[in-house]
Formats: sequence, C-alpha cells, structure tokens
Amino acid sequence: MDILLQPFKLEELDYLYTFIDDWFFVIALGLFGVELLRYAFKKQFTRNLLGDSVANFVTLGLFLFTLLFTALAYTSVFFYVYDNFRITELPFTLWTVVCCIILADLAYYWEHRFLHSNGFAWATHTVHHSSPHFNISVAYRHGPLDWFFPLFFHLPLAVIGFNPIIIFISEMLVQLFQTLLHTESVKKLPRPFEAIFNTPSHHRVHHATNSKYIDKNYAGIFIIWDRMFGTFAKEDEKVRYGVFPRINSVNPFKIYFEGYWKLLKRFITAPSWRYRWNLMVKPPIWTWQQERKNK
Repeated sequence: MDILLQPFKLEELDYLYTFIDDWFFVIALGLFGVELLRYAFKKQFTRNLLGDSVANFVTLGLFLFTLLFTALAYTSVFFYVYDNFRITELPFTLWTVVCCIILADLAYYWEHRFLHSNGFAWATHTVHHSSPHFNISVAYRHGPLDWFFPLFFHLPLAVIGFNPIIIFISEMLVQLFQTLLHTESVKKLPRPFEAIFNTPSHHRVHHATNSKYIDKNYAGIFIIWDRMFGTFAKEDEKVRYGVFPRINSVNPFKIYFEGYWKLLKRFITAPSWRYRWNLMVKPPIWTWQQERKNK
C-alpha cells in the first residue's frame, strides 16, 4: 500500500510521458508490419489497403501539424484552471495516477459518445471511422478538430485537483491503449478480460456499419462504461467497416477535410435555418435519414 502513496517527482512523470510517447509509436509500427504480413499471407493485400494505410499516417501528420499551433493554448487552459479553480491539490503518487486514468477513461467515454451525437463533432470524428479497413494504421487516422473536444471533457479533472501533467499522461494512456484495439488479428480474449476491458472484438463493433452495431462500444480502456450506460454490443456477426456515404478515396487530404466539407455543403444548401441548426446538433443518422427521404 505504501508504494501507492509514494510521491513522484515532476521530472519522473515528464520522463515517463516522453518515453511512452516515443517508444509506443515504434512498437505500433512493428505490429502494423506484422499485420501487413498477415494480409499478404491471406492474399488480402491490395493497392487500396496500401493506399488507405499511407493515407492514415498522412492524416496523422496533418493532425500533428495542427497541434503545433494549438498545443500551447490547450495546455495553458489546463494549467490556468488548475492554478485558479482547483478544489484541492492532489499529490503526485501512483494512487492519484491510477484514479486519474480511471476518471480520464470515463471522461473519454462521454467525449466519444458526444462525437457521435451531433453533426459538428461527427464531422471531425467521421475521418477516423471512414476507412473500410481495420488495422493499427486506422488508429492514427485523425480529423482536423480531434484536439478540440477532449478539452471540455477532461478539464473537470483539473478542477478536482489533478495536476495537468497527470491528466495529460492519463489521456495519452487511454489513447495508446485503444491503438492496440485496431486489429482483426486478435479474435476474442478470455471472458473476464472481455467483461471488464475494451478489446479488439469490442472495438470492431464500434467501427461497424451493421445496423445493430451503430453507436455502440464507446469505451477507451474499460468496457464497463458501455455496460453501465446501455451502449454495449457483443460482436456476433461479421463486421462491415466505414461510414455512410463511403468516401471511396485514399487521398489523405480529401479524407482529412471531407467531414467538414460535406457539412459546409449541406449547410449552404439547407432549406431553412432550422434545418441548418439540426445539421449541427442532431446525430449523423438524422442527416442520413433526411437525405434518403428527400431522394
């Protein structure tokens, strides 16, 4: 129990953040290489798969370029809130890190659910879902505003009293855990693990366009959130990946901006301001149903 209460030094946490961030990408690339070999062995390696995978990493580059201009503002907001509005000051210990990871994962669940609940947020998140494939590279398929929405859901952790450094580490660990879920190589894990944690099987459901799977399994690390809040679905039929309508392109710039470009075109041609408001705040299924109705 003493180890849970043993304080960390800020420098140790910063080193941990840098080490994990740098080496995990190398590990992910290695796993992606194994997946490509698997595709080749099963004679499923195609030009479209290769082009889609390259596009995924290009969107990552575009996203990181955006972060160059937003990271300072993002971190500054957290430190400002922490310095001026925190309820208490929680120490740097393993116990607080574990608690922060759990709460950050819960915050991610609601953030992720929000991204699926309205047209404005979905326009950035649709980038991640638009691939017709499912492998490690899809985890790096980012949209232009993917940095923006986490702010509002994780900022309460700074108010509670978690140091922003711990919050950033927790956010990173939630994201890195999910990277490993983007694979078809792993079918089902042991039942106790499947019951508590998010797994490749659960996350394949989340990326599916099957009607029974839509808007299910938002979890980051712990699938228990979906079980608790009624959004869980078990993988029991073959998954079809992608979005409606399909992009049908491996052009990374088209993929990256397609969500907001489509939203802008719909906004301009909308029949009324009420319809425009609904485009922004209604879930994407509403837009799809309206367009089918008007055909």
